[in-house]
Amino acid sequence: MDVIIIMILSSISLGVFFLIFFLFSLYSGQFDDYDSYGVRILIDDNLNDEVNNKITNNEVKS
Repeated sequence: MDVIIIMILSSISLGVFFLIFFLFSLYSGQFDDYDSYGVRILIDDNLNDEVNNKITNNEVKS
């Protein structure tokens, strides 16, 4: 019975540790992504539309 209490307390403390670590990294700007906005302009939307149209046309023919 003592092992269950130790396991519950250790899992709760480990979860709180990871929550604090996640919130710290979130507020410090770890997940901010400023580079993808500059790269999006290089992606050709017409090419993506052509690929989607080919996939749709092949599914209709099947």
